[in-house]
Amino acid sequence: MASNKIQGVRGMNDLLPDEAERWEAFEEIVRDWLKSYGYRPIRTPVLEPTALFVRGVGEHTDIVEKEMYSFEDRLNGEKLTLRPEGTAPCVRAVTEHNMLFSQPQRLYYTGQMFRHERPQKGRYRQFHQVGVEALGFAGPDVDAEHIVMCARLWDDLGLEDVTLEINSLGDAAERANHRTALIAYLEGHQDKLDEDGKRRLYTNPLRVLDTKNPDLQAIVEAAPKLMDFLGEESLKHYEGVTALLREACVPYKLNTRLVRGLDYYNRTVFEWTTTRLGSQATICAGGRYDGLIESLGGKSAPACGFGMGIERVMMLWTEGMEEGPLSRPDVYIVHQGDAAAKQAFRVAEELRSAGMSAIYHCGGGSFKSQMKKADGSGASYAIVIGEDEVAAQAVMLKPLREEVEQRRVALADIAEELSGQLYGQA
Repeated sequence: MASNKIQGVRGMNDLLPDEAERWEAFEEIVRDWLKSYGYRPIRTPVLEPTALFVRGVGEHTDIVEKEMYSFEDRLNGEKLTLRPEGTAPCVRAVTEHNMLFSQPQRLYYTGQMFRHERPQKGRYRQFHQVGVEALGFAGPDVDAEHIVMCARLWDDLGLEDVTLEINSLGDAAERANHRTALIAYLEGHQDKLDEDGKRRLYTNPLRVLDTKNPDLQAIVEAAPKLMDFLGEESLKHYEGVTALLREACVPYKLNTRLVRGLDYYNRTVFEWTTTRLGSQATICAGGRYDGLIESLGGKSAPACGFGMGIERVMMLWTEGMEEGPLSRPDVYIVHQGDAAAKQAFRVAEELRSAGMSAIYHCGGGSFKSQMKKADGSGASYAIVIGEDEVAAQAVMLKPLREEVEQRRVALADIAEELSGQLYGQA
């Protein structure tokens, strides 16, 4: 008989308890890290107007042209899109609520993003990001802060084999001059370009430089470099960023072909990459986007930020980590009989009130079967309550991880006694 079991959507993955616990541990580290730099949380909807990404990300980017989950609302015809990235929604929210009226903002968010791509390891249709945005800051110091922040997180997580590449995209006029020169150069090699290169030649020629096609590497290596078109202010900004990176002892490599895949970037762009994830080498990337706020209807203001792919960082962080639950209960409460069940229920709540984690056995069963579940839970102790314990107003306290005899403890003393055993409190 054919199975009618419903499967999850391809490329949108479940996080089962063991993995979900590791994600929560990672998220706690991330929150503490961001708080130490003065960043505050913001949350935006997963659905946004499609126009936000067409205007913000860029009409001729791969994201907008090929990857967005967009649809028309059946009730009112509104064109909506599941967010493919987090910067444009964050800027939309800041602009809509006039958050830059009185002061700059340091903000962060975590959550799901959606892109219709071919699923593979480290690249999914629903993926998760940590996004960090600094809005209203014009100087190179915030650009450098973002890069140094990342270096600190990699150190906090104990990650190795993570390297930094940076570039400067200059300002609009400088990019326009470079674009003209780049198109003229690529036109001279048009017969050698692949289909992507020909498609992008006039709409987004910078992205041709980012090609992974080995047959085009010699052509793009010899192409005009944007760095050679930068004016005094852009060069000063770039040098300000790199000086602070040297001050913080953060090594970097200049990659003049680094352009990023979104139209809103200017001046500083950077990527953190690893060799341990195959083709999905980038784990974190970002840069400056001074024109985005105005392009989305806000008052012109400088801004920069970065996004980190949680799935990819988790692959690096959990590599070699011991399998199984990350957290285990302090105590598992075993009971038999109606009166014992009620007493056990009260004990469980008392222990939780005292700051301990307690599993109250549900579903009945013999003492033997319950003790098997207690041992399998990973708990340090079992509390056993039967008719004798109810009559004596006591419990049996049984260590599960040590070769120590169980002993009877008065009901009134169990919270203090167990706390002392677990945490060394008198």
